[in-house]
Amino acid sequence: MKLAMLGGGGFRTPLVYRALLGDTAERRVTEVRLHDVDEARLAAITRVLDAMADGDAQAPVVRATTDLDEALDGVDFVFSAIRTGGLEARTADERVALAHGLLGQETVGPGGISFGLRTVPVALHVARRVAAVAPGAWVINFTNPAGMITEAMAGVLGERVVGICDSPIAMARRAVRLLGLDPQRTRVDYVGLNHLGWLRALEVDGVDRLPQLLGDDRLLLATEEGRLFGSEWLRTIGMLPNEYLYYYYFTRDAVTGILAAGQTRGEYLDAQQSSFYATLNDETVDALAEWDRVRLERNATYMKEARGADDERDDDDIEGGGYEGVALALMAAIARDEPAELILNVRNGTTIPCLPQDAVVEVPCRVDATGPHPHPTPPLTGHPLGLVQQMKAVDRLVIEAAITGSVDRAVEAFALHPLVDSVSVARELLADYRARIPAVDEVFTRGR
Repeated sequence: MKLAMLGGGGFRTPLVYRALLGDTAERRVTEVRLHDVDEARLAAITRVLDAMADGDAQAPVVRATTDLDEALDGVDFVFSAIRTGGLEARTADERVALAHGLLGQETVGPGGISFGLRTVPVALHVARRVAAVAPGAWVINFTNPAGMITEAMAGVLGERVVGICDSPIAMARRAVRLLGLDPQRTRVDYVGLNHLGWLRALEVDGVDRLPQLLGDDRLLLATEEGRLFGSEWLRTIGMLPNEYLYYYYFTRDAVTGILAAGQTRGEYLDAQQSSFYATLNDETVDALAEWDRVRLERNATYMKEARGADDERDDDDIEGGGYEGVALALMAAIARDEPAELILNVRNGTTIPCLPQDAVVEVPCRVDATGPHPHPTPPLTGHPLGLVQQMKAVDRLVIEAAITGSVDRAVEAFALHPLVDSVSVARELLADYRARIPAVDEVFTRGR
């Protein structure tokens, strides 16, 4: 099989390639096409992949290109992990929001809207090219904001685009492991949107075992979620939230933590990755060793602003990427009809009745050769229902604004976001993002 990786010069590309190296099935990926707009980054990552393959004759052949159609032509799967505007735009996403006293984060709050506005047009172009030159391909979307971008691409590709994220399945697996449950016999009740979901139950033989975890501080504080949210709050809501809900439940704390750090996550990654790619310009440097060192450092500092100074991440979380395993399992299920149970971003249908059928939601699915099939789920109730409906409305406004170039729809999206506290501020945010990020301004000026 052939796999195109868009954003192939990105730092996390080797995680996917490493997972492919471990796949020994007869029908597996034998060719990987890396696509990126930056030739230097492509060259650096190709060096890392070559070192990973280490002369293995069975390793997937790697071909790098800056031509999108060349990368897509005739492939079986497309893995999309693009970042429109690069890390420079991400830092603007964060800093513009912080200048207004609001949360500065790349997928949550104003930053997520800015990211979506400039990314939707690019994602739609990719979707149209896939439909033209690789109509039988499945697209696995990891481009953020993942739910919003998957929904936009689904308008072109229908069911053949699936969004993935490692956060929900990693949370569920941690909980199952800590409770000593059999994963094959455990029904996971997780529901929501990307970066906005809740683990509501872990059922074994009709008995929900999640209350056992919530009631045991020792077990609960052994989870990332327990340390992040605190056992008292988790018992109050009776669920395990996706880690990104920290930014909604503890907004002031998050803003204070980011400002106190003196450097946003985007600024940290920009400096780190600039150094990494510059280092790999030296042909004498061990590319794989350098990538691995930087990877562990990057993972260890993930969501650092939300944890206490002495709260270190688990070794498993630092070592594991996670999403590459989800991508490989998804491809194996579809290409080889190896059924898998995965939490994915897919079209809603009738899974969550309170949302439109064409809305993309994040729910447990059974995946086989015909693609993902969402499991029936109990209705959303309480505050998750309201938050999901509000955020889905924002997502759809962003998509409409990005497609039509409507300033009114963009302002409406900012104003209706639960982390933006004024219509006046919404207007200022849009003006500031347009001034700071050319790709955002182009959404509203193209064709003029």
